[in-house]
Amino acid sequence: FSAIGDAGRGDRFQHEVAAAMEAFREAFEFSFVVMLGDNVYDGGTPEDYRLKFELPYRRFLEDEVEFYAVIGNHDDPNQPWYPPFHMGGERYYTFEPDAPLLAEVLRTRVRFFMLDSENLDRTQIAWLDSELGKSDATWNIPIFHRPIYTSGRYASPARFLRAALEPVFVKHGVRVALSGHEHFYERTHPQQGITYFVSGAAGSLRVDDIRPTAITAQGFDTDYSFMLFEIAGDELFYQAITRTGHSVDSGSITADTDQRR
Repeated sequence: FSAIGDAGRGDRFQHEVAAAMEAFREAFEFSFVVMLGDNVYDGGTPEDYRLKFELPYRRFLEDEVEFYAVIGNHDDPNQPWYPPFHMGGERYYTFEPDAPLLAEVLRTRVRFFMLDSENLDRTQIAWLDSELGKSDATWNIPIFHRPIYTSGRYASPARFLRAALEPVFVKHGVRVALSGHEHFYERTHPQQGITYFVSGAAGSLRVDDIRPTAITAQGFDTDYSFMLFEIAGDELFYQAITRTGHSVDSGSITADTDQRR
């Protein structure tokens, strides 16, 4: 699958990232995309969705590539009812992709937990705790807009979200989490066993915005980018790629199979 964050500008940079995604899909045929918020900037009209989503990703939509979104701070409140985002009218939800090869051959299942970091309350946290507790997937991957670990300008607000979410992630053996909001790419060193990816540069960029911190395993803030992931059994492979097709980070993470329920 692919991951894009803070993409929905409708400008040439978003189109160039989309073109790079198309080129990579020729060799790596991902079947769905997770959207990390700020999917359609500052608008909720049909024309906004056409210019900032349907037109840039036309080829993917024609090929029936599915998009699964979370809400960002610049997204329209009615976005959960936009059918191509598969939110079903809900601001937070969970889904498991249809992946027969993983399930039948590799005995692996993947479940995504799509969170609303704009309205994180006790009800949503209780829901997340319950849903993670019921999941028997090998990989349980939370997706949300605002990061809880970052070396960017939002490091201070991240602490408040971290206090609410991190204990639930750790309790249930989460290994990987994805967010956007910061307009760059960053991969953290594992924090309590969890690797956090920030990928918020699929249509927005803040050059030289990564501050020096001890949490950064790899960062990139000089061009627009997106991510690709592949799961093969207990291994998750990741790659961050620029709009010009250059790989700026790649590697793999192993599932903690002792945490399976």
